[in-house]
Amino acid sequence: MIDRDDPLAAVSTPWDAPLVPEFPFQMRNVTILTSFYRTSLDASRSVLPAPLEPASDLVAVHLYQMNDTDYFGTYQESAVQIDACIPGTDVRGAYSPYLFLNSDGAIAAGREVYGQPKKFGSPSIRVNQDLIVGTVKRNGVRFLRVTTPYKQQRADIGDAQKIFDFVTNINYKVIPAAAGGTVVRELTARELTDVTVHECWRAPGTVEISPHAQAPVHRLPVVEMLDAFYWSCDFTLGPARVVHVY
Repeated sequence: MIDRDDPLAAVSTPWDAPLVPEFPFQMRNVTILTSFYRTSLDASRSVLPAPLEPASDLVAVHLYQMNDTDYFGTYQESAVQIDACIPGTDVRGAYSPYLFLNSDGAIAAGREVYGQPKKFGSPSIRVNQDLIVGTVKRNGVRFLRVTTPYKQQRADIGDAQKIFDFVTNINYKVIPAAAGGTVVRELTARELTDVTVHECWRAPGTVEISPHAQAPVHRLPVVEMLDAFYWSCDFTLGPARVVHVY
């Protein structure tokens, strides 16, 4: 417990049992189902805050089984990302319009540190005989389902990055002020570091999206389905950097 006379020593609140850890921290033995598809450029543009623009028509859908995470333990997470850039700059990466997970600490850390639009949801990855099935629910209603055959073709995660390099994650960070208005409004970017891939498999993927008012992933409709990757890895999450201030 910190000294009450030194409140600046607190990392997060409650200060005697903080919800958000200090960065960096590590994820170990993470199982990930990543599927790619094409949408329309107009659809991508509709969920991007200016000055971001679509860099392509690609969308990545990730489902994560976090098996051993510093501070947070075990939980499940999902992320929808689009290929985005700031024209005339070197800023390019995977912009996150939607993220859903079932850890309050990871939700708070993502929102408070990176500005990720994390909301509570129920993602899962399971194996049904020869099929890998990923689903995401919010309010008990499924709005996303991803499928791919079970471990058909060995691959390298670099093959996935050739389709859409998602290592750099871009987020729109907004922190409201207590008296009204905002204290922070900026675009942040961060990279996965210390990545160790244990195995990676590739096969055709499917992405099925159902309309959901609290999880409007349907705003990014599937135009063409691409491949999916089923992989496991360790990685570290560190601080972000600011790439644009409003």
